Amino acid sequence: MFEKSSWIRLPRSVVVGHGVLDSAVEVIDELYLTGRPLIVTSPTPEELAADRLIEAFEAAGFDPATAIVEEATFSAVEDVLETAEAVDAGFLIGLGGGKPIDIAKMAADERGCGFVSVPTAASHDGIVSGRGSVPDGDSRHSVAADPPLAVIADTELIAEAPWRLTTAGCADIISNYTAVKDWQLAHRLKNVEYSEYAGALSQMTAEMLVEQSESIKRGLEESAWVVVKALVSSGVAMSIAGSSRPASGAEHLISHQLDRIAPGAALHGHQVGVASIVTEYLHSGEGGEWHRVRDALAGIDAPTTAEDLGIDPEQFIEATTTAHEIRDRYTILGDGIEEDAAIEAATVTGVL
Repeated sequence: MFEKSSWIRLPRSVVVGHGVLDSAVEVIDELYLTGRPLIVTSPTPEELAADRLIEAFEAAGFDPATAIVEEATFSAVEDVLETAEAVDAGFLIGLGGGKPIDIAKMAADERGCGFVSVPTAASHDGIVSGRGSVPDGDSRHSVAADPPLAVIADTELIAEAPWRLTTAGCADIISNYTAVKDWQLAHRLKNVEYSEYAGALSQMTAEMLVEQSESIKRGLEESAWVVVKALVSSGVAMSIAGSSRPASGAEHLISHQLDRIAPGAALHGHQVGVASIVTEYLHSGEGGEWHRVRDALAGIDAPTTAEDLGIDPEQFIEATTTAHEIRDRYTILGDGIEEDAAIEAATVTGVL
């Protein structure tokens, strides 16, 4: 008897394009959100867009409050929850990059209220996913939370963000190649549940960026459009899967280990991009797709070597050989790979 069931949580509205920040009030009205909005942001996005958003809400009769977060920590989530309680917030808006969006997402989930994602940089796929990433000491936690009710991605703002943030977002998407291969491997060897739909969507998203990498240029708003759509697709794939599997495999484990060994050396997206070159080699050998992954990263001016990341060769090898210890997630790394194998993969691919 067939008894399988699934509950997929997706955003109700995804609004992308030039000047769509000015549509925020209209989007909120269509979601039937009521009460006082709490805008969770960080210093730079506050300067770029918060005043514009606040003025729009005030003109519509709302009384918005603001919470500034400096770092993505669990204590920051608690601080936002305290502010939300103090101002009696009806819903939360995450305005900015990864830090305020993840913090607002988790706080809204804990408070049981609506959450709207307003990214000002295309640096990661958390703008639409149901997960938040928070450092905790020498480790990083991926926390489940409800995805945003709506995403408002103004490509005019995103195109003006620092280029390295956009290339980090691109690299994060390109790394879906190896994440899906790890998921398929875990399905075959460990009977981990696999979603053909989510896997295909994630692979298609990575392929789209690889094929268009040479057309993604600094300051070009059309490029911001392409990257945001890819990030949305990746986030939707995770919502369909009910986990981060479609976009997080061995390359993310290596990145998380690098965060421990060389904290603050490079952006998350750049780390997973470089790591995906190596993990693709481990999957398919010297004649595999790692050439395409590397060339696509190079085409958008993203790092392709440990040196580009500002990480010593010894640190990269240590991260690769110990990354399997990060979490109980089966990948091509298995129960760990030998140092000689890690050195060979990183050397052949030019990462070292």
